[in-house]
Amino acid sequence: MYINNLNPVAFEIFGFEIWWYSLAYIFGLLISIQYGKFLTKKNNYFKFGAQYLDDYLPYAIFGIIVGGRLGYVLFYDLIYFINNPLDIFFIWQGGMSFHGGLIGIISVSLFFIKKNKIELFEFTDLLSLISPIGLFLGRLANFVNSELIGHPTEVPWGVIFEKIDNVPRHPSQIYEALLEGVILFVFLNVLFKIKKKPGLISGSFLIFYAIFRIIAEQFRLQDEHIGYLLNVISMGSLLSLFMFMAGLLILYNVKDIKKN
Repeated sequence: MYINNLNPVAFEIFGFEIWWYSLAYIFGLLISIQYGKFLTKKNNYFKFGAQYLDDYLPYAIFGIIVGGRLGYVLFYDLIYFINNPLDIFFIWQGGMSFHGGLIGIISVSLFFIKKNKIELFEFTDLLSLISPIGLFLGRLANFVNSELIGHPTEVPWGVIFEKIDNVPRHPSQIYEALLEGVILFVFLNVLFKIKKKPGLISGSFLIFYAIFRIIAEQFRLQDEHIGYLLNVISMGSLLSLFMFMAGLLILYNVKDIKKN
């Protein structure tokens, strides 16, 4: 049985706290961009140069942070933030929505693609291949923050989140890190090596992230102020169902391309 009493603050600089949560986003973006450059140089499938990813980085930062935070505000705790509007800006303390971040990334990507005359699925396929890196680090940060905790459990790998209570719980953050991070990353990158179709990776990302997220939601304790919608489904699972359907629609319309 592991006791989680980790400090969410990584270190301080002149009295300013640097949180692991913030570092997860920073390193997630930087590592993802570097891996994306590697892929663009290695595969003729991507017709745009690696330098475009440097130009895209500020767009990605804006889309993830603004979309992720607003998604959390709107989907998960609107009443609280209406009463405490300044807390919207305290993102280093946690409280980001993946689905909101996805909407943000899609929005800025559409603008970036049109501006630079890049093929839509060519670019979104690359983003899908590299995104699990950031998802993995983000879920580890959730674990450090003792947020998104799991249901009580008696399994030997249960975790006591000391900041919450003394009850052993499923480490749902670790489940998600493995499912949405490691397994999704390996699956998509292997699939990309086997078959190259515009939209194949984008659609597969949406479908399998949705599946993995819905699985993980079964172990995650829902926020008391939200609970289960209609006492049946969590907000995360509902939003993931829309992702799943969008992924199916993309796969239905993908077309074969010649192998390079």
